[in-house]
Amino acid sequence: MAKRTPMRQCIACRAEKSKKELVRVIRTPEGEICIDKTGRMNGRGAYICPSTDCYSKAVKSKAIERALKVSISKEVYEQLSKEME
Repeated sequence: MAKRTPMRQCIACRAEKSKKELVRVIRTPEGEICIDKTGRMNGRGAYICPSTDCYSKAVKSKAIERALKVSISKEVYEQLSKEME
């Protein structure tokens, strides 16, 4: 029997892909916003495609803010865009 791969939905384009294909952005319990490279960090997470199109669409529509339930400053967005590359 094949092992099931967990599926997640991109918050920008709404495409459903496997968890490993997407990038996880989290809000830690301390309130810090960062990219979770391992996929196992504690905190509220949101998944996004690793493309600049999806990232810019998520920033423009404030999808990341809605998903993480927190307002995000411009500096944090700049940091996230550097990490997405």
